[in-house]
Amino acid sequence: MLRRQILRQASAAAAESKLTRHLHGFDQRRGLHSRNKKAMEYVAKGWSAIKEVDRVIDYCELNDRRLIPLLRGAKENFELALEADNLNTHARYWLSKLHLKYHVPGACKAIGAALLVEAADMGNADAQYELGCRLRVENDHVQSDQQAFHYIENAVDQLHPGALYLLGIVYMTGDCVKQDIDSAIWCFHRASEKSDTHMFRDMLVLL
Repeated sequence: MLRRQILRQASAAAAESKLTRHLHGFDQRRGLHSRNKKAMEYVAKGWSAIKEVDRVIDYCELNDRRLIPLLRGAKENFELALEADNLNTHARYWLSKLHLKYHVPGACKAIGAALLVEAADMGNADAQYELGCRLRVENDHVQSDQQAFHYIENAVDQLHPGALYLLGIVYMTGDCVKQDIDSAIWCFHRASEKSDTHMFRDMLVLL
């Protein structure tokens, strides 16, 4: 009798422990989802501000004071996104662009470069493509070419249209790799499927 009572209590305790672990895991997932959602809301706000800057920047000076509220707002939103979810690569990538490209108050090229490398190493395809392009253009060293090709290939694995197009050019010209026209055509074809038609027209001119 006592043995059965002990077994029932042990069984009930095990079931309660299992339920507790399940609920704890559920709470963790729900918390993670909530943080991801909040971070993406901040990213969307920051991205909208940057798009507005891009819309009007051709009609004013790059350091026009009227752009500062938009740029400052974008920067703050991307920083808030990283506070909500430090693993958000979109926020890290767009914040890097603010530091590298725009005249935002407090911009720092070194911070922008570090953020870009981090976003690329964390798997963001846009960051991988941009970093690959920057390494090709801004450095004349062989090692930089190899690093650039590494990042471009990683972006291609995610079917990034710009990376596909650039890799097609590389295969067509034989720059850094053995010339491979079939691979070049495949890259151009996939790029045309994933992007605007202007890339497809440029590809036809090259062919």
